[in-house]
Order: sequence, then structure tokens, then C-alpha cells
Amino acid sequence: MTKRFLLLLATLFLTFHSPVRAAESHLAEPAFVTEMSHFNELEKAKGLDSIGERLAFRAKEQPFLLVATIIFLLAIVHTFFAIPITKRAHHVQHEHDAKIRRLKAAEGEAAVAGDMVSFKATALHFLGEVEAIFGIWVLVLIVAMFGYYDLNTVKAYFMGVNYTEPLFVIIIMALASTRPILRFAESCLSGFARIGKQTPAAWWLSIMIVAPLLGSFITEPGAMTIAAMLLAKKFYSLKPSPKFAYATLGLLFVNISVGGVLTNFAAPPVLMVAQKWGLTTFEMLLHYGDKAVFSIVVSSTIYYLFFRKELGQMASRAGDHDGDGKGDLIVKERRVPPFVIITHLAFMAWTVAFSHYPPLFIGGFLFFLAFSQATAHHQHDINLRGPILVGFFLGGLVIHGGLQGWWLAPIISSLKEWPLFIGSTILTSFNDNAAITFLASQVEGLSPHLKYAVLAGAVTGGGLTVIANAPNPAGQALLGRFFGDGVSPGKLMLGALIPTILVATCMMFFPDRGIDKMFEPVEGMEATHETSATAEPPTPEVKNLQPEHP
Repeated sequence: MTKRFLLLLATLFLTFHSPVRAAESHLAEPAFVTEMSHFNELEKAKGLDSIGERLAFRAKEQPFLLVATIIFLLAIVHTFFAIPITKRAHHVQHEHDAKIRRLKAAEGEAAVAGDMVSFKATALHFLGEVEAIFGIWVLVLIVAMFGYYDLNTVKAYFMGVNYTEPLFVIIIMALASTRPILRFAESCLSGFARIGKQTPAAWWLSIMIVAPLLGSFITEPGAMTIAAMLLAKKFYSLKPSPKFAYATLGLLFVNISVGGVLTNFAAPPVLMVAQKWGLTTFEMLLHYGDKAVFSIVVSSTIYYLFFRKELGQMASRAGDHDGDGKGDLIVKERRVPPFVIITHLAFMAWTVAFSHYPPLFIGGFLFFLAFSQATAHHQHDINLRGPILVGFFLGGLVIHGGLQGWWLAPIISSLKEWPLFIGSTILTSFNDNAAITFLASQVEGLSPHLKYAVLAGAVTGGGLTVIANAPNPAGQALLGRFFGDGVSPGKLMLGALIPTILVATCMMFFPDRGIDKMFEPVEGMEATHETSATAEPPTPEVKNLQPEHP
């Protein structure tokens, strides 16, 4: 199986600069992308000032953009029906199995696995797979785009979308879920858990506080993968209550979203504006990092105090492994040689360092697959199903998200500090937070406090839904099996609500007098002339959903 994946990835790697791709890249820019860049000047010429007038004008000029947004909203609504659809799929499958068994029994034969396949149940199960939903609606988007334009327009748009982030998440998830990396992460976190004698409470606090902060160095998707797998191994396998399960998942999503702001390269929403706004790691640590650390520690402590009784009950179920009379999560596992761990860490470092250069990090992953085969006796089987599904989810989100700038940009550019923070937090819940900050970076003349507000809002709202932050689908994919028929979007939002409010309080009420200096215009990157804070720039091209790198 690994060899087949190796061959597939090698084929994809070799096609990155193929003549076919080069030819496709010269397709004419889609009309709806070209016209979006002229909306602002046309609105000024017509004297359209209110958001309602501007949105109505844009929808009339480019009806396809309105259709694309409706399709995107339908995809979001679809996610709320994923669990009922999955339940229906299970019901249909059970009816089909019972029917086949009766027919086979009447014929005096035994039913085999192949007989139990139900097309209807399989189709319903696919429709209820959260990671597949946005990809499914991409098919609807293609049909709509083809109906309004032609095949070349469809190809031009899809060739212009930047798929770097989905590819990176696939590979960083695969690396972070390997046995050597998990053993290394577990040994690091056990140092903190030993303070509490490795009880479930100590391990829970260690995972919920330390792992998200590691996201500032190993990237948020890597931290999410490690934290989710450790939670699955040490807590969800103990069958906690649904309230604890959703609270932990919601808190994890929020902590991961804010835990990556200690540096300027690990959190997707920060990365989108770091170069344009000249944000350094020191500045992120000084103006966002302190608030992130405080909110993570306080939120985790509040949830610990609320669930301390259940964590104590888990200790009795976990058993006493060190003979001190208290339940703990000490597990003795086969040792992994240091050179294997160091090599895996080197592959992760390579992937993070070249996270914006697909040929380099995909090439590195091919070498990693070869190394993992040579050290198979120290490895788990590499399961790419989860990472590929998450990549599929993010790919669909990027495709849909690239067509939402026509309504997002006017809203972002018309708000003041507090409305912008609240709006950014809410919009993040329904659109990837990296898209929010990227669109904000295209608005010339934003004051330092408006820049601070939109970035703070984007990371604050990153845990409210699965689509709010790029690492969230990875967490759901790894922990979804512990939630029966699937993770409920409403219960997830409730689980994340308290820590989100706490993060918002820290981000907006902590005194910070260095914001003006932090967001000083970078020479050559922003306009030097005075511009109104509500002025809106040309809507960015779809192909620039990620920042440019040399």
C-alpha cells in the first residue's frame, strides 16, 4: 500500500512543472475575477456608499458571484445535517444487511462481505462525511460556473487557486501521526504531567496547555495532530461523558487557534499578513503571545475545575501503574531509537521550513516514505486516509473561499475597531480565518488598531466551527469516531464559547501601548499616502489566497 502511495506522490511531484500545467497557467483570467478588481472604482463613480447598495450593485454586475456564495452557504448548512444523514446511512445499511441475510438463508447460503455492500447506504455515508461536504459542493460550483461561462473559465479559475495549504496539511499530519513523533511528543509532555504524578488531570492539562503552544513552532496542524492523537489515546478511549468530550474538543480548537500566535509563521491567519504588515516573531510574541498564553492557561484551568470530578473518575478507570495508590496514565511502550526520532524531527523541520514550496516539502515526504520503510519495525502503518480527507476538505474550502471576497471586503473595510473585531470573529466561523486576514491585508489605509482588531478577531473565532481554522478538520478527523455518528456543530460551538469569550476579553482589554509601532507601514509594502480607513482596494485575485514568497 505504501509503495502505491509513493508512486502516486511521485507522479504528482513530477507534474508540478509539467508542460500541461505551464500551458494551463496561461489561460485568460476569469471574467468574474477581472471585474471584481473594478468594483470599487465603479461604486465611487456611481456614488454608492452603503454596504447594501454596494453588495446589490456587485451582485447585479456579476450574478455568478452571488450564485457562488449561495452554493457556499448551502455547503455550510449541509455540515449541520451531516449527523442526521450519517444516522440515515447506518439505518439503510442495517436494513440492507438484514434483507441480504434473509435471502441468503432462504437459498441455504452464507452471506459474504461483498453481498453487504449497499450503494444507497454508501452514498448517504459519503454525503454525511464532513470532510467531503465542501468537495461535494465544488461539483455544484463547477456546474454553475460552466453554465455561466465555459470550460476554459472553469479551468482558469481552478488552476489559479493556491492549494499549498491543503497539501502541506496532508503531509504535516502524516508526519505528526507517526510513532516516533508521537513517542517524542508524549515524552516531552510527560515531563509536565509528572508534576501531577501523571494522573489524567495532569495529562489533560499538559495536552491542553503545552501542545497548543508548541503550535507556534511546529505549526498549528502539527500541534493539532499530536494533541488530538494523545487525547484519543489517553482520554477519549476511556469513554468520557458527551459534555466532557465536546468541551475538550471545543477548548482544543480555541487553544490551537490562539496558540500559534507566538511566532509569525505558524498560524495561517498570521502568515497571511506577516509580510504585508511587517510582523516579526518578537512583535507577535510581545503583543499577541502574552495574551494567548494567559487565555490558554486560564481557559484550561476553568474547564479543569469544572470537570475535575470526572477526571478523578477517569483515574480510577485508568488504573494504578506505578504503585502509588492513585490512577495514572503511565504506559510502557517499546522504545524508539534516538536516530529514528531525530530523523523524523528533521523531516518535520524540513516540511515546516519549506511549507510554502510544494515541490520541496512533497519531495521531502517521498524521502520520508522511503526512510519509514527502512525502519518499519519502529513505525506504525502510515494511514493516509485521514490526512487526505482533511486535505480534500481544505481544498474545497479554498475553492469556495476564493469567491467570497466580493462581499467580505466591503464589510471588513467599513467597520471600526470594535465592530471589526466582532465581525472578524463571527465571519471567521463561516469562512477560514486566513481568508479574513488576507482580505484585510488588501485594504489600504487601515489604522494600526484596525489591523490589530481584525487579526485578533480571526484567531479568537478560530475554534467556534470546524471550518474556522485550517487545523480544525484534522482534529475532527482524528477524534470524530468518539462522537457516535459525528461531531455536532452546535455542541462544538457551545464547547468553544467560554474560551472564545475569554480570548476576546484578553485580546481587547489587556493594555497594550505598542500597537501603533507594531503596525507601522512597511516600506514598499503599503501605500505611503494618506487614505481613508474605510477605503476599499481592488478585490484580490483568487490565485493570491496565499502570500507571495520569493
